[in-house]
Amino acid sequence: MRPATLNGALGAAVLLLALVSLSLGPVALDADTLVPALLGGGEAGDALGQRHQAIVWDIRLPRVLLAVLVGAALGMSGAALQGLLRNPLAEPGLLGVSASASLGAVVCLYFGLTALSVWWLPAAAMFAATVATAVLYLVARRGAGNLTLILAGIALSSLAGALTSLAINLAPNPADVQDIVLWLLGSLADRSFDDVRLCLPFVLTGLGVLLSCGRSLDALTLGEDEAASLGVHLARLRARVILGTALCVGASVAVTGSIGFVGLVVPHMLRHAVGSHPARLLPASALGGALLLLAADGVSRLVSGNTELMLGVVTALIGAPFFFVLVMRARGEVPA
Repeated sequence: MRPATLNGALGAAVLLLALVSLSLGPVALDADTLVPALLGGGEAGDALGQRHQAIVWDIRLPRVLLAVLVGAALGMSGAALQGLLRNPLAEPGLLGVSASASLGAVVCLYFGLTALSVWWLPAAAMFAATVATAVLYLVARRGAGNLTLILAGIALSSLAGALTSLAINLAPNPADVQDIVLWLLGSLADRSFDDVRLCLPFVLTGLGVLLSCGRSLDALTLGEDEAASLGVHLARLRARVILGTALCVGASVAVTGSIGFVGLVVPHMLRHAVGSHPARLLPASALGGALLLLAADGVSRLVSGNTELMLGVVTALIGAPFFFVLVMRARGEVPA
């Protein structure tokens, strides 16, 4: 399939699903109600119209925009890492940036810093992601190979996971434990335009950095020696992919919590459609990630009762079986 056709179809699907997502909720909105509310058509004397406008703009639209931003960030990050490491099982959590960002937020919740300001939590998550990125950048700068990067990422993930578990174990009261666990499960509920403004510049910058790596990742499919002979600076390429992934994943985790498997599932779903060209797969994975996260968020709201199903749980239920099939296929036990 031609990239323009695929991206156009994915973009149209994202737009359509975004409109559907805006209509979902305790107060169902049909097209005749949604469009005026979205366009700000509620008049001062129309109390019902003003209510619908507040529901769309204050509650649902930030949620939809964050689903698009975070889904695009995770999808493209997964495609870039799989191209860099030439490993179909690679995904954004592999480098430890996601776990490190989660640890920063957990430390903030543990010490009750959110009572001082709501900005402490995303700031702490971004700071921890930056520290993890700096460590990985130093590893990549010294010309480390892909295996060394993977091992460094696993070490960072293990350390962050252990410290997170320690914080849960030592939490002073059950309420803190509940806050930490719920945040780690990932959610788009109760988000505002402040969260959108916080992550938007980091995500857009990260997406731009990753897109700039497309041609180099294409060359890398021929092998490291061949790519180097074509003028690809491997250490520089690794550093750029790490930086772009850190910006995307760190900003996403900072506002939504930990949401897994998007970066693993989406590139695999689209790889054959783009002929396995990383440069073509990057934008397609961004749109596919946005589409998947919008769909998962819609499912979480439709199947939930009084307590909304956490988004990270939904993506894990989708991604874990998919991951298992990939492993079995790699061992030759499941037909392609």
